Amino acid sequence: MGQGRQGSGVPLPEQWGELPGAVGSKAWKESRDRAKPGVSGPDARLPEGARGAARPRTLGVVAPFLSGAFWGPVLIGIHESAQRRGIRTLVLRGTPSEVRAPSLAREQVDGWIVVIEFGGLEELARAGVPFITLGALPAEIRCPSVIPDNHGGVRSAVLHLIEHGHRRIAFVGNFAAYDVRERRDAYKNTLAEAGIPFDPDLVIPCDNNMYSGGRAAAPALLAQLPACTAAVFGTDKNALGMMSELKAAGVRIPEDFAIIGFDDVVEAQSADPPLTTVRQRFEMMGSAACDLLASMLAGEPFPPEGVRTANALIQRSSCGCNVVQNFLETEDAASEEDERGTLARQMVELLLLPRPLPPDTPPEAVWPAVTRVVDLYFSALRGTAPAPAAELERAYRQAVAITPDLGALLSTARLMDQLPERRRWSLDAAARRRVQDFVELARLASARARLDAETHSVHQLGVLARTNYDVSFALLGGTQQQYRSLSWLETTTMVWGCLALWEDPAERAGLVVAGAYSRDGSPVPATGSRYPVEAFPPAEMLPPSAADGTYTVLLLPIRSVERDWGILVLIGPAVVAMTGDEGTVAIWGTLLGAALERDALLESLSTQHADLQQAFASERALSQTVRELGCPIIPLLPGVLLVPLIGMLDNGRAQQVLEKVAEGVSRHEALSVLLDLTGVPFVDAQVAHFLGMTSRAAALLGARVYLVGVRPEIAESLIDVDLGALATFSSLATALIELGQAGLRAARAAGPGAR
Repeated sequence: MGQGRQGSGVPLPEQWGELPGAVGSKAWKESRDRAKPGVSGPDARLPEGARGAARPRTLGVVAPFLSGAFWGPVLIGIHESAQRRGIRTLVLRGTPSEVRAPSLAREQVDGWIVVIEFGGLEELARAGVPFITLGALPAEIRCPSVIPDNHGGVRSAVLHLIEHGHRRIAFVGNFAAYDVRERRDAYKNTLAEAGIPFDPDLVIPCDNNMYSGGRAAAPALLAQLPACTAAVFGTDKNALGMMSELKAAGVRIPEDFAIIGFDDVVEAQSADPPLTTVRQRFEMMGSAACDLLASMLAGEPFPPEGVRTANALIQRSSCGCNVVQNFLETEDAASEEDERGTLARQMVELLLLPRPLPPDTPPEAVWPAVTRVVDLYFSALRGTAPAPAAELERAYRQAVAITPDLGALLSTARLMDQLPERRRWSLDAAARRRVQDFVELARLASARARLDAETHSVHQLGVLARTNYDVSFALLGGTQQQYRSLSWLETTTMVWGCLALWEDPAERAGLVVAGAYSRDGSPVPATGSRYPVEAFPPAEMLPPSAADGTYTVLLLPIRSVERDWGILVLIGPAVVAMTGDEGTVAIWGTLLGAALERDALLESLSTQHADLQQAFASERALSQTVRELGCPIIPLLPGVLLVPLIGMLDNGRAQQVLEKVAEGVSRHEALSVLLDLTGVPFVDAQVAHFLGMTSRAAALLGARVYLVGVRPEIAESLIDVDLGALATFSSLATALIELGQAGLRAARAAGPGAR
C-alpha cells in the first residue's frame, strides 16, 4: 500500500480517508488546476435551460446488472454520495443502447454514469450529454473514467509473493475483461521490475470471472506445478474456484502453492485457507464517480483522465502469512500510564488488519465501545466489579460492524488473555482466574454478536425468499389485470411503481401506461396515458422520497425472448441493496416479461383457434357441397364417360361412386369410364379398395375404368390393392388422345358401314 504506478502521476494514499482524484484531495486539486474545462470528454455543463428547472438535479446510471459483489456496492456508493449532495439517482438496467440512452428519461437526467458495458456509448457522446464511465475505459471514446488502481494492487501482490521467496509466479484471469487485462500487464511489469523473466506459459486464461472460470483453468495451472509455486488471480472468485480443484488434486495451500486474489469478496474470509487478496472498496468507486460527475455538472474543471480508486493488500493464510499471530507477537512499548489506551488501540488495529489505525485517530472513533471493554477488563483484573455479559455483547455488535471476520474478533480476546504475560505482571491465582473468566465472556460475546449478524442475514434472506415467492405467484398465477396493475408490489418494500409498454415496439418512441401503484398516496399516471420516451418517467408524478434523493428511481426494461415490452419504474427503500447476489428486482422484471409473453401467446392461440374453427366450418360447408354434387356422369365421347371427383373420398362417397359408375355404364352403354382424381387430395387403402370394386363392377358390365391424374402419393396408396382391370392416365388430355385414337382404329376396322 502507498505504492503508485511508476510514472502514472496517481498517488495512492496510506489510508482509506483520501481518495485519489476525489473532490478535495490533493490529487484532485492538482489535476483540477492543470485541467481545462471541456478539453476532453463530453461538455461538462448542464443542458440549456436545465439550471432553472424545478426538478432536482439527477444523475443517471446505466448498469447491465444490479446485484452481486461488484454491482450492488457500486450502486449503493453512487446513491449514498448523491443523497449527501441532495441529488437524485435514476438507475437504468442495461447498456446505453438497450435502454435507449440518452433518449429514455432525457428530460429527467443531467448526466450519466455508464458502468462497465459500453454498447451504444457513441449515442451519448453524439448527444453532447455529460457522462463518465466506471470500471473500464472505452476503446474509442475519450471521457473521464473511474477505475481501480489495478496496477498498484497487483504490484503489491506480486512483490509480496517475491518477498516470500517465489520466483515462478503465474497470473490467472479472464482477459476479456478490461480490468483483468490491466492486472495482467501490471503483473508483467512488476516481474520485469524485480528482474524475473516473463514466461507466457504462466499466463493462464479463464472463461469468466466466476468460480467456474477458476475451476476450468485448473488443469492448465496444475500442468505448471511443481516448478510454479504461486499465482496471482484476476478475481477472488477465480482464485476460490481454483483452490477447490488444487486441494482435490492434493496440492497444499500455502505449503505447496501460494495464492493471492483480487477484490476481497465476502467468501475470501471464510475460505479454507482464508484468501489473501487485494481489497477493493466498490462503494468507493461509486462515490468517486458521483463526486466526479457532480463536479462536472457544476461547471467545475475536472481531470480529463478521471480518477483511480485505491486498494490494499489484505494478508491472510493462502499466501503463507499469519497476520494475527505476527501482530500478537510484536513487542510494544506501552507505558504503565497508558496501558488502557494502548490496549484499546491494539484491539482496534486487530479488527482493521492489515490496515493500521492512523496515529491521529483515537480508537473509539472506529469502535466506540472499545474503551468500555478495556475498562471492564481492568476492573476484572483488579477484582473491583464483575463484567456484565450484556454490555460486552453490545460492544461486540459494534465490532462485528467493523469486520465480520470471527478470527479477528476472537483475536481481541486473545490479546487480553496474553496481556499479563506480555507485560510480565505478577498475578495471583484469583486474578488469573478473573482474567480467564473475562476473556471467556469476551469470546462468548464476540461469537454471539457474530451469530446475531448471521441470524439477521438469514432473516433478510428469508424475507427475500418469501417476497420472491409472493411476487412469483402473483405474476405467474395471477390475472392480467392483477399483474399489470402492479398490485403485487404490496408484498414488497416498494412505495411507488409504474408499468409502461411501448406504443410501437419497433420504434420505441412512446410509452403507454399499463398500470401504476402508490403505497404512500403519491399521484400515479392514469392507465392509458401516453408519454414520449424522453419524458418518462413523469417527474411531476414521482413521490417526494424520490424527488429529494432518499430513494433511487430504478428503470427496469421488461423483455422476453420474443420482444421488448416496455419499462417498469420502481421506487422504494434499499431497492438496490435488496437485489441480493442473484438480483431479486431483476428477477421480478423477468417474471413480468414472462407473464406478458404468456398472455400474448394465449391471445395468439385463441385467435388461431378461432381461425381454425372458421376454416373448419368453411371446409365442412365445401365438403357438404361436394357431397351434394355427388359424382356427375359426363358422356365425353361415344362410349366414354367422365366422372370428375373433387374433395376427400371417404367410404360413403366411394360407395356412391361405385353405384353411379355402374348406373352410368348401363344407361350410356359405355365402354370406358374416366375417374378424374385430379381434385382429390388423398386416397387411403379403404378408398383404393372401393376403386378396385368399381373397376370390377364396370368390367362385369363390359366397360373398363381408367384413373386420371393419379399423383405419386395417391399411386403409393394403391399398392397391394386388387384393382381388377383398372388402368391409369397421367392427365385427361392424354386419356382423350389415346381413347380417341383407339375408337378411330376400331371404327376403321369395322368397315364403312359401321357406326
